[in-house]
Amino acid sequence: MNFIEFESKQKLRGGFYTDPSIAKFLVKWVNILNPSSILEPSCGDGVFLSEIEGQNITSINQVTAFEIDKEEAEKATRRTKLSARVINADFLKWYLFEGQYGENFDAVVGNPPFIRYQYLPSGQQLLAEKIFSLLKLPFTKHTNAWVPFVIASIKMLRPGGRLAMVIPSEIFHIPHAQSLRRYLAEQCSRIMIIDPSELWFNETLQGTVLILAEKKQDIAEKGRGVAIIPITNRQMLSIEPEYYFQNAEYTNGNTIKGKWMPLFLSPKERNLISELKEKDDIKTFADIASVDVGIVTGANKFFLVPDNIVEEFELQKWAHPMFGRSAHVKGIIYSVKDHEVNKDSGLPANFLWFQEEKIEELPINVRKYLDIGIKQKLPTRFKCRTRKIWYKVPSVYSSPIGMLKRAHNYPRLVLNSANVYTTDTAYRIKPIGIEPEALVLGFINSLTCLTAEIEGRHYGGGVLELVPSEIERLLVPQIKASFTDLKAADLRFRSADNDSEFLRVQDNLVLGKIGITKNDQEILHNAWDRLRNRRHRTKSVEKPEILDAVM
Repeated sequence: MNFIEFESKQKLRGGFYTDPSIAKFLVKWVNILNPSSILEPSCGDGVFLSEIEGQNITSINQVTAFEIDKEEAEKATRRTKLSARVINADFLKWYLFEGQYGENFDAVVGNPPFIRYQYLPSGQQLLAEKIFSLLKLPFTKHTNAWVPFVIASIKMLRPGGRLAMVIPSEIFHIPHAQSLRRYLAEQCSRIMIIDPSELWFNETLQGTVLILAEKKQDIAEKGRGVAIIPITNRQMLSIEPEYYFQNAEYTNGNTIKGKWMPLFLSPKERNLISELKEKDDIKTFADIASVDVGIVTGANKFFLVPDNIVEEFELQKWAHPMFGRSAHVKGIIYSVKDHEVNKDSGLPANFLWFQEEKIEELPINVRKYLDIGIKQKLPTRFKCRTRKIWYKVPSVYSSPIGMLKRAHNYPRLVLNSANVYTTDTAYRIKPIGIEPEALVLGFINSLTCLTAEIEGRHYGGGVLELVPSEIERLLVPQIKASFTDLKAADLRFRSADNDSEFLRVQDNLVLGKIGITKNDQEILHNAWDRLRNRRHRTKSVEKPEILDAVM
């Protein structure tokens, strides 16, 4: 978990500025309208203002820019000779109290701040909530500042106006952006997203995209949907943005009702997944297993300890076997031998479960250890202080299968043959109507891994994370398998040169077993590989067809 006291001042105000080549591309696109008025809701030091001036947009009568930081607002004012109003104020506050009652703009450009809701001052949190409430959009406290900025900016556009912004790539998949995705689809005739294969803001580890959206002339107008243009480098921004916009292939309907990740699939790939959903031996995860979070200790470093701590404080009576991180799990079976190796390596493999309710009844050695937690102020931590007794961890039970919450290449289930406990870095999985060995073996295949890319979300560094509701929607082949079959797969997994190699073997064994052809296996694998690489930002994306005519 990230804490506000450990974040930089720059990150807390979302102050990561746009490269002039990107600003030039976005301004060039809105210039097609010959705009009379342009809004820049978070102008920083004025890079967009410089580009508006540099492109000599003669039609402009009014440029209105906002910047909450006084020093940066002054820089922006000095940077341009435009007769622009640079207002040192919070754009969201201005919108709520003034902007929504005035005239709309022909165009909006900019790079809104990327700030987590919990990092916003309470006043700005309230402003964000009011934006959603005003427009009758579902709100969540997991949102980020850029989301209400974009929503309010769309509202400020006149019919037929254009919005061109730099936003996080999480627009495609993060649940807190669902209200924005829906609002964009309702309000805009066309939405095009330029998706770079490289990170443009290395300081943030945050993938970014360029969104170019044209507002409907009339709300009753039928929108054409969303298009994605993958690009490999900034040189591709030299192509006219209007060419991209007019020649892109837009997708509408069910494909964009929820997350927009299916847009990265071809129609052929989407159709194949739809067909496979109808197969009797392919189930959603919720049909064949239940998901529960692991044990929430509230302080893993205190409750999950290595052998030397157990021995030092004589805590053997309260120590129970547990794994807590991906580094603890090398295969798809977690055995007693694996656990002993972890213990011998000095890993924190012991869960301290204190069940006594009266601290005075505990031996002096245990009280001595609990005193360390008190000095670390653990009783004041949220998860600890909301318990009746801070050191008594609730909901302690093991499950036959574990699943690590986060993954690098793809998620995997782990047969818990050692019957150990797991922290909340893993989920507790119970199979329903299927043997644990069969569920674990059948889970790793290109179809399930592809749906994990579609349903999950990812963060800085390209890590894939799934929450229980997303896991429940994964498509999983229902097969039969013995422990011997799983043991053989576990040995292959541990010795494979890479995860992709193991996945191809699994496709043949798992998908082939339920009648999926080699050709369809290859389609699924290639689709997974493309989405995984995009998440990692490690390989070049495929060149879009609309570039063929100009390259």
